[in-house]
Amino acid sequence: MLQGFKQFLMRGNVIDLAVAVVMGAAFGAVVTSLVENLVTPLIAAIVGQPDFSAIAFSVNGSKFMIGRFINAIVSFLLIALAVYFFVVVPVNALMARMRRGEATPDPTTKACPECLSDVPIAARRCAFCTSVLTK
Repeated sequence: MLQGFKQFLMRGNVIDLAVAVVMGAAFGAVVTSLVENLVTPLIAAIVGQPDFSAIAFSVNGSKFMIGRFINAIVSFLLIALAVYFFVVVPVNALMARMRRGEATPDPTTKACPECLSDVPIAARRCAFCTSVLTK
C-alpha cells in the first residue's frame, strides 16, 4: 500500500502541481505588493483617495460596508491588469517569436464542393452528401 502511494507521489505531475502552487502563491505576493505599494499610491496621487472603506450604509442596525467591497473589486482589477501586462503579454510575445520560424502544418481536410463540409484529404466520397470528390 505504501509502495503505491510512493509511486503516486513520484509520478511527476504531483510534484509539478506542488511546485506550481508554491510559485503561484509567491507570484501572488509579488503582484499584491506591486498593487499595494506602487499602483494604489499612484492612484492616490492622481485621484486623492485610494481607499473607499469609509463608504457604508445601515439598514435596521445592520451595517453594510460597501466601500470594502469596492476596494476588493478595485484590487482585483488592478491585480488582473498587472498580471495581464507583466505576464500574459510578454509570454504571448515570446511564444509568437518562438513560433515565427515554424512552417504551417499540411492540411488534413478539404471542403466538399457540393455541401461544403470538411472531409479527409484522402476521401473519394463525401461522408455527408455522398458526392464523388475530385483530387
